[in-house]
Amino acid sequence: MNILIAGYGKMGKIIETLAIERGHRIAAAVDPFYNGEKTASGALVFKDIAGLDRAGGATAIDVAVEFTRPDTAATNIKALAERRIPVVTGTTGWLAQLEEVSKAVNAAGSSLLWASNFSLGVNLFYRIAEFAAKLADPFPEYDVGGCEVHHNKKVDSPSGTAKTLVEKVLAQMTRKKTAVYDKLDRPPAADELHYASLRVGATPGVHSLTFDSPADTIEITHTARGREGLASGALTAAKWLAEGPGGKARQGVFTMDDVLESVL
Repeated sequence: MNILIAGYGKMGKIIETLAIERGHRIAAAVDPFYNGEKTASGALVFKDIAGLDRAGGATAIDVAVEFTRPDTAATNIKALAERRIPVVTGTTGWLAQLEEVSKAVNAAGSSLLWASNFSLGVNLFYRIAEFAAKLADPFPEYDVGGCEVHHNKKVDSPSGTAKTLVEKVLAQMTRKKTAVYDKLDRPPAADELHYASLRVGATPGVHSLTFDSPADTIEITHTARGREGLASGALTAAKWLAEGPGGKARQGVFTMDDVLESVL
């Protein structure tokens, strides 16, 4: 595949290295902090997507992998959709604009695959958590909650992964109806699921879900050792999106669940 990297930061560089190892080519990169420089594999870095147009590079791109910031992700996705470039985005914190972005993607006849976390382990963790929540739901003695820990440079809290996890758990439970992410200066209501966040040091990411009773505790946890799992999953998703039925790019809006369903 010919890949555009949108956001040539830490994640962008890891994606580039892994993509080259898998036999793909980096067609270009876009990052406002670079302009006219080259990536480690020799691809030009443009300050914006319009710069890519001026260089005539948009036609040579099979898929874009976007890891930027919450305040720029929606604009990037819509700009790429206008150019009929399929987009895989792992940026979190922008999903309030998902409906608007989805309309733009569909209107352009393009495609978007988004996920709060592309790690295969996290996506399996989601499914384990859903099953555990369904099992625990009939037993009110088991209260449910959790917490997540990330490095102190992360810009959003709670993490997108935490929100997705909690949404999936709530969908499986009748006695828990509302998520609370802020600190509580009171006891939580019986139908509230409290999920807390901590930002400290260089932790790549830890997400835990706890089922606690007076007698015992059941806890399931996913611990990331680095960003490589995210990059690997994003590239797997990019290949799935760009090489759909008949070898043509899929059209529409998808999530990592769609990728997993095709495997499982």
